[in-house]
Amino acid sequence: MAKKKKTLTYEFSKGIVKENPLLVLLLGTCPALAVTTSAWNGVGMGLATIFVLVLSNLVISALRNVIPDRVRIPSYITIIASLVTILHLLLQAYLPDLNKSLGIFIPLITVNCIILGRAEAFANRKTVIQSVADGLGMGVGFCFALFIIGSIREILGSGTFFGMAIPFIGGDNMLQPILIFALPPGGFAIFGLLIAISQKLSNRLYAQTPAATLDREHYPGSVLEGSAFGANGKLAYPTDDRRSSDSSSGGLEIKGLSDKNEG
Repeated sequence: MAKKKKTLTYEFSKGIVKENPLLVLLLGTCPALAVTTSAWNGVGMGLATIFVLVLSNLVISALRNVIPDRVRIPSYITIIASLVTILHLLLQAYLPDLNKSLGIFIPLITVNCIILGRAEAFANRKTVIQSVADGLGMGVGFCFALFIIGSIREILGSGTFFGMAIPFIGGDNMLQPILIFALPPGGFAIFGLLIAISQKLSNRLYAQTPAATLDREHYPGSVLEGSAFGANGKLAYPTDDRRSSDSSSGGLEIKGLSDKNEG
């Protein structure tokens, strides 16, 4: 059975849940734990990654037939480093506060496993449009994960959201910020919890039950309801079924042939 051609919608959506680069593939964990002390930092890092990921996929896919195979990795790094330099200069000019908050992690996007991994595994083999869709989906998935981690850490650790104080946390209220969530141990705890939730969602959304996805017409020999075995795993046909009779007659015919040969 021929494989169905994967659509652009699939290439985009797979990076959000099914192949989320941070929560499923566990790539880019260093910036995820280092800069997500606030929601704004998480969104800023995510948008910066989207910028580099989409453009690097676009350029590398467009040049995939030009770049020699022997020097493809150095070429990819050169392209990515050029885009990161452009991004860094733009942040310094227009968003200096965000640039200061993210610090060294903006230049380190150059060696981010997500960027180089998508270049090597996808953009090097696919068309420009598919590569852009893949880069955008992976970037959005990464940005979403950083936003969730940063939001939880900021709310629980500082009692704020995007820098704005939450009325029922802090001050004379019963609820007080929990400092550990603003520190690395709290980041690891939230990260682990989100990985578990992501795996649960992925299993629920993308798991396939054989009885629902296979049929004897396209997958002959599959053991499903309606075949030789019923839903309870027991034989659905009686012992004197046509198959049994066929096998028995076949056995008799073989025995008859052997008797003739002996004669």
